[in-house]
Amino acid sequence: MSQSVCILGATGSIGESTLKVLQQHPEQYSVFAVTAYSRIQKLVEICKQVKPKIAVVPACYQDELAILLKQHQLDVEILTDDVGLQTVARHPDVDIVMAAIVGAAGLLPTLSAVKAGKRVLLANKEALVMSGDLMMQAAREHKALLLPVDSEHNAIFQCLPEQYLNLDKTGKPQLGVSQILLTASGGPFLNTQNLDAVTPAQACKHPNWSMGQKISVDSATLMNKGLELIEACHLFSISEHFVTVVIHPQSIIHSMVQYIDGSTLAQMGNPDMCTPIAHALAWPQRIHAPVSALDLFKNNQLNFEAPDLKRFPALQLARDAMKTGGTAPAILNAANEIAVEAFLNQKIKFTHIPTVVEHTLNKLEHSVASDLEIILQADQQARHIAHQYVGEIA
Repeated sequence: MSQSVCILGATGSIGESTLKVLQQHPEQYSVFAVTAYSRIQKLVEICKQVKPKIAVVPACYQDELAILLKQHQLDVEILTDDVGLQTVARHPDVDIVMAAIVGAAGLLPTLSAVKAGKRVLLANKEALVMSGDLMMQAAREHKALLLPVDSEHNAIFQCLPEQYLNLDKTGKPQLGVSQILLTASGGPFLNTQNLDAVTPAQACKHPNWSMGQKISVDSATLMNKGLELIEACHLFSISEHFVTVVIHPQSIIHSMVQYIDGSTLAQMGNPDMCTPIAHALAWPQRIHAPVSALDLFKNNQLNFEAPDLKRFPALQLARDAMKTGGTAPAILNAANEIAVEAFLNQKIKFTHIPTVVEHTLNKLEHSVASDLEIILQADQQARHIAHQYVGEIA
């Protein structure tokens, strides 16, 4: 029986990979809805390809999209803005939601999908960073299946006992698990000593992965790994001191789980997002993905090292925010989004990014993240403070 898929963020790199996997299995999956932020021409090409029922864009692009769809004789309903995103995320005709909108903008539609009890393929780490406790509680209450698509969290999921999904949430490792080893490539500046003069173009040139600008910069600062650490704590109900970040430049081992008997289980594969997407789509079954098998003779050297927290302080800021809890991770995420945008617009230096984040965390009082309104308020306040500070140091 065919399952209906909604792709939140269809024009991004995760959206592209999702479509590649779905193309391999037309008898099993159909696309019900697609969303985009500004790449309207690309969205039209996707609509021509998969013929969804609904497309969602910001209201300012509604007329442009309508004209293009009409030119191509495509009968696609257009919805707009947050209301449109939440409508397709919880639509009764949708079985699976790929949550791949970058940044805080993905929070509300992802939460809507969870509250509707969908199978949610989580590629938007910021949604869980901002509202981890609320998101996981909603998933339990509404019996949503929240499956990780980030390659690292998907790897951890594959290396944990299957029963881990249904355990009581204690914060301590269970079923013989001792710790999680979260791997990081180290980004493009792993061996770069002077980071003051690096450019946005250099920061966006990841050595192993093809990603959007924001996540590429986060990878370069190691903030991406910090956000993933927070995400792992929520997904697997484990305290941050049981999660160790390991620099692994080859990106062949995507993460590992260590057990109390001395075993270390690792998930390995070529760095291609189609693999975790296919795994999450079909779990607990497995389906074919357009990814070549790992050649161990070609990839015959694997290196590991500890992260340099002096050169990459963003990772420690994220760990400390997770330890503090409450609204601290939401503040961290908001300040980072403002700082990364300022860097990409060449307003601040690369090394200013963690400085902006730390300033915002110190300036804004943390509170208990008891509901969504408090989290969103902290997010807005953090953006305001970070934006002001960017203006001071620019």
